[in-house]
Amino acid sequence: MARNTQVQADHNAPPITRVLAEYVSSHPSRGWSDAVDREAHRTFLNWLGCAVGAARHEAAEAALAAVAVLQPAPQATVIGRKEKVDAASAALVNGITSHTFDFDDTHLKTIIHPAGPVASAVLALAELKGATGRQLIDALVLGIDVACRMGNVIYPDHYDRGWHITGTTGMLGAAAGCARLLGLDADRTQMALGIAASQPVGLREQFGTMTKPFHPGAAARAGMMSALLAQHGFTASPRALEAPRGFVQVVSTKAAWHEATDELGERFEISFNSYKPFACGIVIHPSIDACVQLRDQGVTADQVERIELKVHPLVLELTGKKEPADGLQGKFSVYHGCAAGLIFGKASEDEYSDEIVNRPDLVALRRKVIATVDERLDEASADVTALLADGRKVHVFVEHAIGSLQRPMSDEDLERKFRGMADPILGAGRAAELIQACWRLSDVEDLAALATLMRPD
Repeated sequence: MARNTQVQADHNAPPITRVLAEYVSSHPSRGWSDAVDREAHRTFLNWLGCAVGAARHEAAEAALAAVAVLQPAPQATVIGRKEKVDAASAALVNGITSHTFDFDDTHLKTIIHPAGPVASAVLALAELKGATGRQLIDALVLGIDVACRMGNVIYPDHYDRGWHITGTTGMLGAAAGCARLLGLDADRTQMALGIAASQPVGLREQFGTMTKPFHPGAAARAGMMSALLAQHGFTASPRALEAPRGFVQVVSTKAAWHEATDELGERFEISFNSYKPFACGIVIHPSIDACVQLRDQGVTADQVERIELKVHPLVLELTGKKEPADGLQGKFSVYHGCAAGLIFGKASEDEYSDEIVNRPDLVALRRKVIATVDERLDEASADVTALLADGRKVHVFVEHAIGSLQRPMSDEDLERKFRGMADPILGAGRAAELIQACWRLSDVEDLAALATLMRPD
């Protein structure tokens, strides 16, 4: 007997699965402005640096050990490593490492980290198939467009329910990008999206553990396999995204269908990408920025009696860990972020090591941070006041943190960030070569040389 349900399904939703499939399969190569193309290169460079930097992290070691049990064929590069594995496993591991430091790109409208799933999938497949750099960039732009447009359809309700939206839309973006690389027609691209729609990956409960970076890696692998299945005739519902029991209406009560198709092929979501100067959750960045500014004004940790921090409610919901036990938990502690910003004037991956998170002076200072919610503040803002032992008060208000669309990182900033992560893994000379190769990516005819630069000499 059929059960009654309280869900009010939309049976007249537009055919967005088909519309997106036609778009991905038929949009012209480089069918966007120079600014969009440049942003794609910036996105790839930033993503690659993050993946290289975490290549020796224990999460990478564990993931590769698990993959090795399956005796994978050496098809694609594991970034920052000498190993090669099958393309699907490369997408998985590179997706994990690119997000391990929580230092990757952010589509601020949805807080999706789009390159993790999409770039990880399309690079591995491009290397396997012998694609050109131009084809790779095209797949990256279109794949990110699909992932973030679907994020716009369901955010914030979907995220508020506890889904990790990077993984739960990333498999769609990865499937779209890989379908484009494979040259699938609209029918088979529609099937690829349909197969991927049954594989949303990620719960916010996992934040602060290795399973958080697993989400973009698993989404990359799922999206690639969806495209490969569709290429060989595997089928799915042609309405997998919009149907009453389809992806959108199952995972969210918000279904802003127009967000999938508004200005399709004219507005590209990669244009709204941003890059992190701090290796932690994006909502902490305004608070760290404010504490760096306190430091620049001469405030030192030994002067501080307490730091009064006012933030949007989401900040404490996501990053309210007062006593993080290790580096991964530290990335979800606005208290540690503030302490690191004031003491070091930065919050790179080094400031999120287990040793630094547990260093006595950091622990003492973060315990002086008193954080309260102010619902009048935007997620992108922070209001910080340092009360000093001599009775002075030093106030800083950050409306938009460094790295935001309003205060973007320059190309030089991205290169400096890349070198900080890649030099210890690849060596300074090879890292410099790789930076230049990334800027020229769309002109590369053979990705084999680029893949060589991604591995230690």
